[in-house]
Amino acid sequence: MPPNQHALLSASASHRWLNCNPSARLELEFEDRTTAAASEGSAAHALAEHKLKRRLKLRSERPVSVWDSDEMEMHTDDYADFVYEQFLKERRRDPDAQVLIEQRLDFSCFVPEGYGTGDAIIVSRGRLHIIDFKYGQGVLVEAEDNPQMKLYSLGGLQKFDEQYQIKKVKLTIFQPRRDNCSTWETTACKLRKWAEKELKPKAEMAYKGEGSYCPGEWCLFCKAATKCRARAEDKLRLAQGEFKLPPLLTDAEIEGVLAKLPDIKKWADEIQEYALTQALGGKEWQGFKLVEGRSVRKYADEQEVIKAAESAGYHDIFKHTLISITEMEKLMGKKDFTQILGGLITKPQGKPTLVPDTDKRPAINVSAKNEFDEIKGDF
Repeated sequence: MPPNQHALLSASASHRWLNCNPSARLELEFEDRTTAAASEGSAAHALAEHKLKRRLKLRSERPVSVWDSDEMEMHTDDYADFVYEQFLKERRRDPDAQVLIEQRLDFSCFVPEGYGTGDAIIVSRGRLHIIDFKYGQGVLVEAEDNPQMKLYSLGGLQKFDEQYQIKKVKLTIFQPRRDNCSTWETTACKLRKWAEKELKPKAEMAYKGEGSYCPGEWCLFCKAATKCRARAEDKLRLAQGEFKLPPLLTDAEIEGVLAKLPDIKKWADEIQEYALTQALGGKEWQGFKLVEGRSVRKYADEQEVIKAAESAGYHDIFKHTLISITEMEKLMGKKDFTQILGGLITKPQGKPTLVPDTDKRPAINVSAKNEFDEIKGDF
């Protein structure tokens, strides 16, 4: 397979095709979409690879990108530091430990034509550590039971087990823009058992395009999601059959609706965006028309505005404010920011939000909060 061609059953999409087996074949009917986020992520990966190679005293030419920024510099530095620290830690335990960068991993013995690329792999006597760099900030990615990481691990076991006799496997997601460094440990034995009992049969079905369509949170990045009939029927079923007036809903029904609301909102937005794009291309939707949306006034030329206003005697026309905390931290760097402004930064209590109990944030003690609010109101 050519190096620039994606595998049908890619590791990055494994969460999707493991849950919705025929989706991999269905996606072939849609063109790849290049997004700004994907381009920025590719640039960050290239810079992170370069910096890690330099830390390991390997030859590397620094990549140049339109996405280069102080933020990317900081986060790729942090990634290179983290991987290097993990490598040195293993070197102290095993002098023969090695780190491999952008290593091709073949797991085709379990997944037809399956392969992927590990950002950083640290292998030592009895141990394998896979580290994946995620530059995205929209979705928090956890390492625990992560199918993409488990596939990479299987590829690592295929490549290194004979030499290193691997027993323990560590998987790490390094996601700096979410302050997320998630690590999960398992064993080579458990991974192989999962591969034989669950992965292999589902991968064979997915490769053939067999199985049932099964909508869920794994639809998020599916190219077919907007036009997928199974997903549409699932959302419409909830909207038509379960949306009664709140007084008629039981607690259990409300809990079921709450769990599905985020995906319903996203699906509705995707349908609307798709219909708009098609309309801009000339398609006519019965009962709908294109109109010009509301716009906001703006200065055509700020320098000319300043000259005109000042010549007319108006000088109090500027607003001076501090840059945001995030911008200030990028400007100073984390270390200087903490030393200079650490004691001057406060973080007010966030607005209460209802989230699934799988969310890692601690639950609010509602009774204690209400008591505090009542006491505060007495003063």
